[in-house]
Amino acid sequence: MRVPEDNRNMVLLGGVTLVCAALAGIAWAVDPAPAPASARLAAYAANPTDVRVVGSPFVPDTNPRER
Repeated sequence: MRVPEDNRNMVLLGGVTLVCAALAGIAWAVDPAPAPASARLAAYAANPTDVRVVGSPFVPDTNPRER
């Protein structure tokens, strides 16, 4: 069974699509479920870190023509 030369690109595209879909399906099946939002929020609120700003604060240039 030979694939006509006109259809080789479509066969290649279909094969790559199937392989990528299979890899994505395997990764989706193996990946654990994410933690609930409340658990992530509690962990973030329990460990606050100080932020040090170096330099001048950012002021957005809302009207660049007025300088």
